[in-house]
Amino acid sequence: MLNFLLRRLATLLPTLLGVTVVAFGLIRLVPGDPIAIMMGERALDDATHARLMHEMGLDQPLWRQYLDYLGGLLHGNLGRSLVSREPVAHEFAALFPATAELALTALLMAIVLGLALGTGAALKRGSLLDQGVMGVATVGYSMPVFWWGLILIMTFSVGLGWTPVSGRVAVEYDIPRLTGFMLIDAALHDEPGAWLSALRHLLLPALVLGTSTTAVIARMTRSSLLEVLREDYLRSARARGLSPMRVVVVHGLRNALIPVITVIGLKVGSLLAGAVLTETIFSWPGIGKWLIDAIARRDYPVVQAGILISACTFIAVNLVVDLLYGIVNPRIRREA
Repeated sequence: MLNFLLRRLATLLPTLLGVTVVAFGLIRLVPGDPIAIMMGERALDDATHARLMHEMGLDQPLWRQYLDYLGGLLHGNLGRSLVSREPVAHEFAALFPATAELALTALLMAIVLGLALGTGAALKRGSLLDQGVMGVATVGYSMPVFWWGLILIMTFSVGLGWTPVSGRVAVEYDIPRLTGFMLIDAALHDEPGAWLSALRHLLLPALVLGTSTTAVIARMTRSSLLEVLREDYLRSARARGLSPMRVVVVHGLRNALIPVITVIGLKVGSLLAGAVLTETIFSWPGIGKWLIDAIARRDYPVVQAGILISACTFIAVNLVVDLLYGIVNPRIRREA
C-alpha cells in the first residue's frame, strides 16, 4: 500500500508544477492593465503608474515574477491582492466557509435524492418510474447551470416568493461570524427566524449546484444496482427467505455503492471548484464569486490562488478516491 501511495504522490509533483504555470500564465493573457483597472477613473500619470508597477513587482520580467511566485508558494505564501492589498490566504479563509457550506449542502441533497431515485429506477426497471427518472436525470445533467439557476429564480423567488434571490441571510439579522457556516452561526446566535432565513437562502443555490451531481449519482446507482441484482448471492439470499428490503439494501445496495462512492468522491472536487456560476448568479459570497471579481479586476495573485486551490482540490479528492479503490480492490494496487 505504501508503494502505491508513493507512486501516486510522485505523479502529483509535475501536475502541480503544470498547474502553477497555467495559473500564472492564463490571467496574464487576458487584455488589460491591472493598475489602470485598479485606479478606475482617477487620473493616472506615467510616474504613478511606474511606481505602482514597481511596488507590486509587475515591472519584473515574467520569468522572474514566476520564480518569485513559486518561492512564495514554497513558503506557504499565496501573495497579496493587488486591489485590497490583503494577504490572499486571509481572504480565502474568510470566504471558503460560504463555498464549503453551499457545496456540502448540494452534495448531501444529491446523495439522498440520487440514491433514492437510482434505487427506485433499478427496482422498477422498464416502468414509467424508470423512464421518468432517467429522462429527468438526462435533462438535469445537460442543463446549463446559469440557465437552470435563472429558471428557478424566476419560478420560486420572483413568481412564488418562496425563496430569496441572493445573499446568505436576510438583512434584518446581524449574525456574528463564529464558524463561517451561516446555518451553524444562526443556530448558535439563537435569534428567532435567523436559522430559517439562512436555510431559505441556501436551498435554491444548493439545488442548482447539486442538480448535475444528483443526475450522475442516480444514473450510476441504477446501473450498478442492476448488475448486482443479477448476482447469484442475491438469488441465494432470496431463497433463504430474507425480506426484499433486506436483500436490496443490505446485500444489493451495499455492494452496488463501490462505483457510486467513486463518483461521489470525484464530484466533491467539482462542487467545491465549480460553484463559480452558482455563486455569481445568487450573489453568494464565496470563493467562486471572489474569483470572478478578481478576473474582472486583473487581480493576478487572487486568480492564481483560485486556480491553484481549485486544482489542488481535484487532485486531493482524486488521490483519496485512488487510495480507497486500492483498499477495496487489491488488484488496482498491483496493476498501478
